[in-house]
Amino acid sequence: MLSVLQIENIAIIEKMTVDFSAGLNILTGETGAGKSILIDSINAVSGAKTSRELIRTGAAYAFVSAVFTGVDRETADALALMGISTDADGSLQLQRKMFRDGKNLCFVGGTAVTVSMLRAAAMQLINIHGQRDSQELLRSESHMGVLDRFADNAETQADYAGTFEALTAVKKEMDALRLDEGYKARRLDLLNYQIGELEAADITDGETENLKKRRAIIRNAVRVSDALSRTVAAVLGTEDTPGAGALLHEAACHIASVTDVVQGLSPVQESLLQAEETVMDASAVLEDALQQLGGSEEQIDEIEERLDVLTRLTKKYGGSEAAALAFLAEAKAELENLTFSEETLARLQTEYDRLLAEATEKAAALSRSRAQAGKTLSACVEEQLRQLSMPHVRFLTQVLPAPLSQTGADTVEFLITANPGEEPKALGKVASGGELSRVMLALQTVLNARSAATLIFDEIDTGVSGTAAGRIAEKLKNLSLKNQVLCITHSARIAAFADRHIYLYKTVENGKTYTKMQLLDREERARELARITFGDHYSAVQLESARGLLQ
Repeated sequence: MLSVLQIENIAIIEKMTVDFSAGLNILTGETGAGKSILIDSINAVSGAKTSRELIRTGAAYAFVSAVFTGVDRETADALALMGISTDADGSLQLQRKMFRDGKNLCFVGGTAVTVSMLRAAAMQLINIHGQRDSQELLRSESHMGVLDRFADNAETQADYAGTFEALTAVKKEMDALRLDEGYKARRLDLLNYQIGELEAADITDGETENLKKRRAIIRNAVRVSDALSRTVAAVLGTEDTPGAGALLHEAACHIASVTDVVQGLSPVQESLLQAEETVMDASAVLEDALQQLGGSEEQIDEIEERLDVLTRLTKKYGGSEAAALAFLAEAKAELENLTFSEETLARLQTEYDRLLAEATEKAAALSRSRAQAGKTLSACVEEQLRQLSMPHVRFLTQVLPAPLSQTGADTVEFLITANPGEEPKALGKVASGGELSRVMLALQTVLNARSAATLIFDEIDTGVSGTAAGRIAEKLKNLSLKNQVLCITHSARIAAFADRHIYLYKTVENGKTYTKMQLLDREERARELARITFGDHYSAVQLESARGLLQ
């Protein structure tokens, strides 16, 4: 059950801590005192969508904390499947902090979670029902969800939905293959051209990078080769110019011719011959290095041409070699599908027929479950409505066949008549506001008969008075024997049944409005019942009447 609710900076509530008890918790107060804000706070900590307007004026953030105690084993197991563990004493705390910029901080059991995870956890712990829920009953589209919940069809429906989704995907693929013949011919021409262009280019992933590296190497090789060639030419000479080696040899020969005349030239001759030998050895090394260098200007031109091709094609087909190759694979697959569309269609038709049979079978199982559960639900709701001062009511759950859809092969609609001799008609066409409130309460009583959730009813007494209000009060009290019930009401008859009665009121301090709360004792409850029934200025006799109602 919800034991403690802490609120900070929600609308006109600056800071408030509300302690709830088991059984029936009643909240009353004048219009605008903050009762609906309390529901907004519980909605917020339950993961509902909120707006920044919920944050109190002048505050940077709003905060709500809800502590649940006595979490039962079934609920704890459901939470465990989400990775959420209750404390050793069976308690669990939900928290949400909301900022003006739209950011949220959510925690479950002290662990940070997303808003959707917070919502999933809260759904296991609390059910909130208000006037919107009554209006939702006017929409027949919502009736199937109610029936499936009663029939425990969640797994069956999810299994069917998976099959129907696969069926829809195959149908979409088949429709894509049944193209207009003119479009198909144009598409085939385009695909053949694109595939031919890419296959002719014979692109490999990473080729551009490799070519750029090779180009850099060759460019350096050309520069080095030119320098080495010039050096070799200088050493060995060319056809037109003698090299350093030949000149040194010639010089040594000239010296040798005069050594017999001029004394002391022999060492010079030897030096020249050694220099010639050194130069010739160097030329051999240079020629060997020159032979080892690869590349040429022609090769650079070839690389530049290839890079131009790759740049053009990758820009055209995705921006990279990998993207172009992926495009080629997809184009081939599409071409194959179009070329062999008849064979593909035949294969898909076989798969479609199989899935259709499977979906039809699963939908039929859903239909049988809904039809059977619908009879039981109708009987249970009728019984509850008779206890709510609708003695002649007839409530029907109409399950009719429909084309296959995401939800099955049915339409579900609730029909009702409150008067003898009248045929049941659509709930939204004949039910009054008070009847809708009672139908919602009856449905929730039936649906929650097996759960131990905290149930919150926001103004369930709308459009109801007199005997019907008394019956609703009794129903809420009976419901609270197993479920914790929180109820906001303007009905003294309902408030009289409270196990805990909380009064909300407004004060103005220093030009600011604040919501306050007060837990009422028995005499204070009698005065509040008198105020609800007779207004602020009630008499002693009227107060005594309220005491009698409380008794």
